Amino acid sequence: MNYQDTVNWMFQQLPMYQNKGNSAFKKDLTNTINLAKHLNHPEDRFRSIHVGGTNGKGSTTHMLASILQEAGYKLGLYTSPHLKDFRERIRINGKVITEQSVINFIKRNKAFLEANQLSFFEMTVGMAFEYFANEEVDIAIIEVGLGGRLDSTNIITPELSVITNIGYDHTQMLGHTLKEIAGEKAGIIKQNIPVVIGETHSETKTVFKTNAEEMHSEIYFADQLIDTILESDLKGAYQIHNIKTVLQSVKVLKSIGFTISEKNLEKGLLNVTTNTGLQGRWQILGTEPKIICDTAHNKEGLTSVMKQLKEESFNQLHIVFGVVNDKDLDSIIPVLPVEAIYYFCKPDVQRGLDAELLKNSFEKNKLFGKSYGSVVDALTDAKSKANKHDLIYVGGSTFVVAEII
Repeated sequence: MNYQDTVNWMFQQLPMYQNKGNSAFKKDLTNTINLAKHLNHPEDRFRSIHVGGTNGKGSTTHMLASILQEAGYKLGLYTSPHLKDFRERIRINGKVITEQSVINFIKRNKAFLEANQLSFFEMTVGMAFEYFANEEVDIAIIEVGLGGRLDSTNIITPELSVITNIGYDHTQMLGHTLKEIAGEKAGIIKQNIPVVIGETHSETKTVFKTNAEEMHSEIYFADQLIDTILESDLKGAYQIHNIKTVLQSVKVLKSIGFTISEKNLEKGLLNVTTNTGLQGRWQILGTEPKIICDTAHNKEGLTSVMKQLKEESFNQLHIVFGVVNDKDLDSIIPVLPVEAIYYFCKPDVQRGLDAELLKNSFEKNKLFGKSYGSVVDALTDAKSKANKHDLIYVGGSTFVVAEII
């Protein structure tokens, strides 16, 4: 199989949360543990930092990666989902895994993967861990896929655990209260390993403190400890929370032996997109009219983004919007502006929500617009209707953003 054949096989043959939703979520780490054993435990052959949370974990992961790259470390980076190419999930010093490495991993392990019915995410984690071990990275930053306790990435013993924040997302799998969700996220706290919590909330603080005490782990609440904010090339007011989380994480890393100068810190934060290839966070795609996209997709994330939009100067706001079919529309519609003109679309994934159904839900809440056959069609029409002093926002789902950047 060539690269495209290999990736197609991975997407089509195996359960994948990105496309299928709940049915691909396994409440069990047995498959991942078996794969790690089959691969001769690559997770034990490199140091790591584990980053979880509801919102901001992607930005936080990439900021930390950029800083450690600036400090001279050979840096592995595992993130999900990807926007354009599967290989975006696995990088070393910002460079994606080679096509041949993807082909070779599947070719070598295909019989095992099929026999054990591994999910897309499970095999991807195994591929990343083996790649980082074989390439002898100094450290890898590993972003949690979903939840924490039962996420496939949770077989590592990191140098540091980071939990950005807790919000209502994937409640069908993680729980319907903030305490329940925090309990799942807290599952990445390991014995005697320090943990940084990005944001303090009364409902979740006790959960994290209790878990940390049980694990004899030092716990740091970044928003209570960090006063000074450094500038980053990742724009959006919501990045302030992530920057505080990163600054506290760097303090902890330095205390356990990592060499990171103030210059490394400043340059790392200012060159995140250049160093790591991150896209889709308050990304400006055009001017006159200004076009902004962002991958925020739940109540907390969209609240922050809408607050930021209000600070922009424009005549009319046009919103190109699509979601996946397990999204809690009742929680996100109230945070979206009534005065905007909406362009409803369905992201091109199996679990994308039909644009007409989305339109109907919005209209019940007095938010009006038209539905379109694709994200590109929706954006094209928004561009044709907007004048140069208007603003077009594209979002609602990572998969919507992926189709237009």
